[in-house]
Amino acid sequence: MSKKQLPKEQSATGRRAFLKGAATAGGAAALAASTGAVAATDQNSPGASADTGYRESGHIRDYYKTARL
Repeated sequence: MSKKQLPKEQSATGRRAFLKGAATAGGAAALAASTGAVAATDQNSPGASADTGYRESGHIRDYYKTARL
């Protein structure tokens, strides 16, 4: 014998399926976004010049002066 689902049970099952699909799609989108960002960074690394690191500019020195105890 097969049990027929009531309309209320059908909507609950449909809602669960929708939420599972939405969670899966959200995870896949986050993974794709993070993978693309890493790939773009790796492509730019070889052409970067050596002097792109930290630089202490005038406004940074002013901040350090005001932050001293």
